[in-house]
Amino acid sequence: MSLRLSTVILPHRRWHEGGRATWTRAEQLGFHTAYTYDHLSWRSFRDGPWFGAVPTLTAAATVTDRLRLGTLVTSPNFRHPVTLAKELISLDDISGGRVTLGIGAGGSGFDATALGQEPWTPRERADRFGEFVPLLDRLLSESAVSFEGDFYSAHEARNIPGCVQRPRLPFAVAATGPRGMRLAARYG
Repeated sequence: MSLRLSTVILPHRRWHEGGRATWTRAEQLGFHTAYTYDHLSWRSFRDGPWFGAVPTLTAAATVTDRLRLGTLVTSPNFRHPVTLAKELISLDDISGGRVTLGIGAGGSGFDATALGQEPWTPRERADRFGEFVPLLDRLLSESAVSFEGDFYSAHEARNIPGCVQRPRLPFAVAATGPRGMRLAARYG
């Protein structure tokens, strides 16, 4: 049996001023996976530098060879499944199949209101998450998807060639409550 250690690397350093070195060091230290926060900002970092998760992970993929990469956690607060799927398929390709998607229902902090909407209630977040995860699963594992839901839609969304990892990149589903736990059991 082997022990696998993971770490979190915050996306708050410019790439050429320590960001790159942090990711390569994580691989040198033998970490199995390095996650970064997929938030628009984070608590005390809100008024300072903060970079996007997917571009950061893409850059990390180009300077590492073995380190798995992941989000902690992506949510529907400011993401749409169609555009997210395209970004993830690209990241999975660039990384050679080293991506894990940490995904959750989101919260009521800055991410929930940055696009100008009112924060969703816990029930609204759960309802959206219940539609977001299955649609994202389809988008990452099928070449063409059409879907019309209460919150999200896709019209002949094409995702060719799909993920390097088959049938799709793995999901690490953060969940609470019975509905969330069912999603985690089915898709995680």
